[in-house]
Amino acid sequence: MDTHINLCLLLLMMAMAFQQASAATTPDDQPADEAGHVALPETGATSPELASFDELMRSFLKEHSIPGAALAVAKDGRVVYTRGFGYADVERQQPVEPDALFRIASVSKPITAMAVMRLVEQGKLHLDAPVFEQLPYTPHLPAGQAEDPRLREITIRQLLQHTAGWDRDISIDPMFHSVAIASSLETAAPAEPDDIIRFMMGWPLDFAPGTRHAYSNFGYCLLGRLLEQATGVGYEEHVCRDVLAPLGIATMRIGKTLEHERSDGEVRYYLPRDRFALSVVGDHPGVKVPRPYGAWYLEAMDAHGGWIASAEDLVRFGSAVAHWEQSRFLSAESIEAIDAVPAGPAGHDADGNRKAAYYGLGWMIRPVNGSGGANRWHNGRFDGASSLLVLRHDGLCWAALFNTSATPDGDAPAGKIDSLLHRAADAVVHWPEGK
Repeated sequence: MDTHINLCLLLLMMAMAFQQASAATTPDDQPADEAGHVALPETGATSPELASFDELMRSFLKEHSIPGAALAVAKDGRVVYTRGFGYADVERQQPVEPDALFRIASVSKPITAMAVMRLVEQGKLHLDAPVFEQLPYTPHLPAGQAEDPRLREITIRQLLQHTAGWDRDISIDPMFHSVAIASSLETAAPAEPDDIIRFMMGWPLDFAPGTRHAYSNFGYCLLGRLLEQATGVGYEEHVCRDVLAPLGIATMRIGKTLEHERSDGEVRYYLPRDRFALSVVGDHPGVKVPRPYGAWYLEAMDAHGGWIASAEDLVRFGSAVAHWEQSRFLSAESIEAIDAVPAGPAGHDADGNRKAAYYGLGWMIRPVNGSGGANRWHNGRFDGASSLLVLRHDGLCWAALFNTSATPDGDAPAGKIDSLLHRAADAVVHWPEGK
């Protein structure tokens, strides 16, 4: 009996020692911090000059209980920083690699907008041309209802500026009602973009086109279809071939809704608390699933929120826009149109003065007084993902990507870190040359 007790004690002591050793390291053998907490894994090359970014990301993930993130920074068009922090897959203890792919949600909109602007330069699209004269859809009209005649007034410019007439706070965001729309049209669920467009052509506008701003995912869905009409190929194929490939970007693609279909190198997505919804896709629609994996149909959101990308992909894209003279990605006329102040309340306050910040063509714009330049940015958020892309007037560009959509207090990580990244950038005394 004594031998049995001693053996049990020995096994217990060994187990305790193993747990203590395991708790002191991560899969990358990261040490515990001064408080004894396990340090999150970090990947990618470090640079002493850019330590302010490392310090920010470490403290930010820990303070806000964020599973994983990636950050990339470019200076004057050259990538100087690309690192991963935390876990791409918590359960498997896989760290975020610098080239990890994340859902970028509405950061997809600048990609669509810049693809449109390139076709405008080629004369294949025109900013002030009526949209529905170029699209081959027949509206789905309930019995006794006529098409809203104001649809025929909507222009491509208004779609880009979110001034076309749809307000999801008044009516609906059709991109998140794919089952109901398919049921209304008596088509297979979930509804594809063509179905959604036919349905919305039978829905009255919420305001007269061009009279005010209201953020519209559906407007960018229409832009995706205009790209297809103008080029004769699918939206993703055109953007990959004619927009991203010339910039050396090869890994960006439209993501998949279901977890088992995620791309190689793509992170897993998390919420602060387990949240479930009824699936709209897959072999068993209507079953309860984690919200990031079936609560909505990602593939139909291609042009307004469907892309997955690495942080480095995004800063290469953003730098090409910001340094258009060197990249020849866009013309001076396109940049002027992108930054132009929208007419009326979309770009002006009640006194008729230009707003400090406004939505241009695919970007939020904040002119910088005295510099002649502007800060451009966009953020995005889906259940399980939060993203930010910033083009600063002084030649800096950065992208921050997270595999959760909310901190424990409910805020989006991208929104919380925005001003902190500006401070981290301002703390840099010397910028490395980059690549």
